[in-house]
Amino acid sequence: MADSEYKFWQDSKLAPDPKVEVIGEDIVYENNVDDVDLEAVEAKLTKARTQLILDKPFLGNLVLRLPLKAAGSWCQTSATDAKSFYYNPSFIEKLDNHQTKFVLIHEALHCALTHFARRGTRDKHKWDLACDFAINPLLVKEGFRPPLDVPIFNKYESMIAEEIYPMIDDSIDTEPMDQHLYDDNPKDDADESDGGMREDSLEGEKDNASGKSEQSNPSQGNASSGELAQQPSPLTPDEMQELSGKWQKNLASSAQLAQQAGKLDGEFAKLIDFFLQPQLSWQSLLAQYMSSLARDDFSYARPSRRSGAAILPSLRSSQIDITVAIDTSGSISQDEIDEFVSEINAIKSNMRASITLIACDEKINPNLIWRFEAWDELKFPASLGGGKGTNFNPVFNHIDQQDSPSSVLIYFTDAKGKFPEYEPNYPVMWLVKGKEPVPWGSRIQLN
Repeated sequence: MADSEYKFWQDSKLAPDPKVEVIGEDIVYENNVDDVDLEAVEAKLTKARTQLILDKPFLGNLVLRLPLKAAGSWCQTSATDAKSFYYNPSFIEKLDNHQTKFVLIHEALHCALTHFARRGTRDKHKWDLACDFAINPLLVKEGFRPPLDVPIFNKYESMIAEEIYPMIDDSIDTEPMDQHLYDDNPKDDADESDGGMREDSLEGEKDNASGKSEQSNPSQGNASSGELAQQPSPLTPDEMQELSGKWQKNLASSAQLAQQAGKLDGEFAKLIDFFLQPQLSWQSLLAQYMSSLARDDFSYARPSRRSGAAILPSLRSSQIDITVAIDTSGSISQDEIDEFVSEINAIKSNMRASITLIACDEKINPNLIWRFEAWDELKFPASLGGGKGTNFNPVFNHIDQQDSPSSVLIYFTDAKGKFPEYEPNYPVMWLVKGKEPVPWGSRIQLN
């Protein structure tokens, strides 16, 4: 992983403990509970939770929803199954108070943002990383300090896991900072993608089922803590659905408490607004937008045939002209273009609409403009060319030169380009892949 691309949190005052074994960029703490006072570690976590309740009531209330459970040797840092907070006592013991808060909030946000129910068919390792990369920059921006060597990806700031996932290289070799136990195949994936470890590189870490993880008297002063927690089973689909609703209620109630205390602002306020709103796919939003443009109206030009004393108007529909521009600068994949064109074709079939399809990077090639009438099927051309820089002005200039104005312009892009100085007098919808803003028009998040 190149140092120039991935930045790591660093604090010169904090030095790695000699018991920490560094494997590449991953940190592994020996879970040696014989050397740890479990009661002191639990008191440390309780203190951090109490301070969060007072200082950050929104986050503190979320953290309180997860019971604290000291884990057996299977847990290398921290973990959650959307029901409890599992922790490696040796790991927590080495953290300062600020880092402890970071770890507590990190696990609570995995649950509150229902990461456990949103993976779908995505690759587990990449999804786990995307979830971590969505949370970590947010916490650092809010002033929380992560453990050493936790990667902070500033380029993913203000993005959700679904947006980050397609931006992660398939060959990435970093690991999540924690274990996500709610997903399927925990044993198969734990060795490869969870907890920041590679078990084949460790010696003496694997214990028998009846070994260290089941000790009832781990160390002096721990008798009241009982047995260490064993690794839980992954969630069933019914449990995921039930917990998803539960955590959405937790998110709403925690936000309400924080608002009443006057301590809810910044990035978390935006995050709450986003996740508590009904979530619609870009396809649904596009369909709603296009339906609103359909020119259906009543007209007396051809009265209704309904019999009666009164003369009633009939419902008439007029054709709309849609211009669709596709950014071919190289940042939009072929699969994404295919999906977009397919969606436009499906919407077009439900209304009387002619479509002008334009491919543009920094300029328009006259051979890359296609016209489809209302009765034509929208077929994807063999090639859209492109691959250069991005300039949106040529598309708007082309529309201005036409005899009849466009009813609407739909621009499929990553929004990284040169925009016209002034907004046109026709509606513009930007279907944006990535997190770039647009200066005007309606913006729909594509990924």
